[in-house]
Amino acid sequence: MTALKLTHDLARNARFAGLFYLVIIVTGLGAELGLRAPLIDFGDAEATAAAILAAPGRFRLAIAADLVMALSDAGLAILLYLIFRAMAPGLALSAMVFRLIQTVLIAASLMALLTAWLVLTRTDALPNTPTLALVFFDLHAHGYDLGLVFFGVNSLIMGLLVWRSGLFARLFGAGLAIAGLVYIVGSGLRFFAPDWSPAFMPAYGLTILAETAFCLRLMVQKGPR
Repeated sequence: MTALKLTHDLARNARFAGLFYLVIIVTGLGAELGLRAPLIDFGDAEATAAAILAAPGRFRLAIAADLVMALSDAGLAILLYLIFRAMAPGLALSAMVFRLIQTVLIAASLMALLTAWLVLTRTDALPNTPTLALVFFDLHAHGYDLGLVFFGVNSLIMGLLVWRSGLFARLFGAGLAIAGLVYIVGSGLRFFAPDWSPAFMPAYGLTILAETAFCLRLMVQKGPR
C-alpha cells in the first residue's frame, strides 16, 4: 500500500462522502429507532398490529427513510472506492462490494415490512393476522442483521484503508475496525445465540461513535493549498 496524496478531486469526493454518510446515519437511526421501534413489540403481536394501524403514515415514513438510506449507502460505497482505489485498488474494490451487498440485503428486507403491512390491512382474507405480520417484522430484523455481517467486513477493510491512507488520523481507522467487529459479533449473536443479543446491544454505541466521527472528518476534508 502507498499513502494517498491529497488532491482537489479527492477532497471533494471526501466531502460528498461525508454528506452521504450523514444522511445514512440520520435516516438509518431515525427509521429504526425513532419511527419503527416504538411501533413494534416482538413480544406482543396484537399491540404491534394496533400501533401500526393507528400510525400508517409513521410506518410508511420509516420505509421511505430506509430507502433514502439505501440509496445514499450505494453512493457512499462508490465514493469511498474512488477515494481509496489509488492506494489499494483490490482492498478498495472489496470494501465497495461488501458494502453494496449490505445495501442490497437491507433494501430487499424492506419487502418483509411491506408484506407485513399488506397482511395487516387484509384481515378479511388471512387468519391470525397480527402473529403472521410479526413474523415478517422479525424477518426484516434478521435481514437487516444479515446485511450488517457484510457491512462488518466492509468496516474492517475500511479501517485498514483509513489506517494506512495517511490522510486521516489512525484513530478513525481503529474506530471503524472496532465497529466492524461489533457488527459481526452482534449479528452472529442474533442468529446463533439470540438470548445473549440484548446484553450486547450497548456495544452498538461504539459503532455510532466511530461512524459519526469518521463522517464528520470526511465532511471537513480540505483540498490542497
